[in-house]
Amino acid sequence: MGVLALTPEGLCAFEYAPQFLTTGIQVSPFYLPLKSGVFIAKKEPFNGLFGVFNDSLPDGWGTLLTDRMLAKHKIPLAVVNVLNRLCIIGGSGMGALTFEPEWENLNQKTIADIQTLANEAAFLLKTNTGEHLDQLFQYGGSSGGARPKIFYTHNNEEWIVKFNASIDPENMGYIEYEYALAAKKCGIEMPEVNLFNNKYFGVKRFDRNGLERFHVHSASGLLYASFRYPSLDYTELIKATIALTRDITEAYKIFRIMVFNVLNKNRDDHAKNFSFILKDKTWKVSPAYDLVYSKGFGEQHTTTISGSGTPTKKEIFELAVSTGLDAKKSNLIFDEVYENSRELSRLFKFF
Repeated sequence: MGVLALTPEGLCAFEYAPQFLTTGIQVSPFYLPLKSGVFIAKKEPFNGLFGVFNDSLPDGWGTLLTDRMLAKHKIPLAVVNVLNRLCIIGGSGMGALTFEPEWENLNQKTIADIQTLANEAAFLLKTNTGEHLDQLFQYGGSSGGARPKIFYTHNNEEWIVKFNASIDPENMGYIEYEYALAAKKCGIEMPEVNLFNNKYFGVKRFDRNGLERFHVHSASGLLYASFRYPSLDYTELIKATIALTRDITEAYKIFRIMVFNVLNKNRDDHAKNFSFILKDKTWKVSPAYDLVYSKGFGEQHTTTISGSGTPTKKEIFELAVSTGLDAKKSNLIFDEVYENSRELSRLFKFF
């Protein structure tokens, strides 16, 4: 697709390959449009990296595994820049992007037992090392999100399986599983989900179809909105969805997810928890993910609704009007989500 380099100031420079310019594929149309010339990234919010490439880097858990593997091999973190980290990801990351030259895999996957890896993940969160650190890195070093997780092959298909963080309740996997089932009932497009070992929540990867890989771009990377703190409003997200997809029906998908998050107290709705997927040169809202109860920052939504972190129906429908959504259809979506997800408040007593 192109070439990446670092400037003396530590900023990322990128230039499309001439042959890629002829494809018409817009991988990040707002900040990295398909045209000739050298692009220089901004310092913030991605430490000098372009948003579309930052999407390939892991979040908390994957970064923890990477840093501990580097320490194990006596590689100082201070000398590992953002391009080195992309080369560590190589071809193992989410979406369709791969990076060369890829760092040689330090170890091969040898453990495929979910419970063994879950136990090791729990141990790793408490210590600096673990007996199976190498295998955990291979299975989860490029995964996003803060909770421990691994890439897992199930019935010859690729899945992501989550383990508990130290602050999670014991039945966290079951909670997220029930949330996913409720979201499907609410008309939200969800990947296939499973409860592995009757305990660990798993989701089938929507960026893979056999050997085919699909390009996925988070709202964070697309809009240069940090996912580490509140930086986005659903108003901006819906307007960006319309601009990117040129399809109002895609905007209603975001609106439906927003209503679900508000009614069911998923306040960890940061900018990296919304993504878009590119198929046949057409952008769509990706299947939803990470829909589960969360207290958020001070019990407020990370992505605000009409400027409010503690929204009511008033802010929800103000947003519908301000983004040009049909009032009648918006009301219908609200009622559908309410009726099909209110059982969650009876299942779990933290509401």
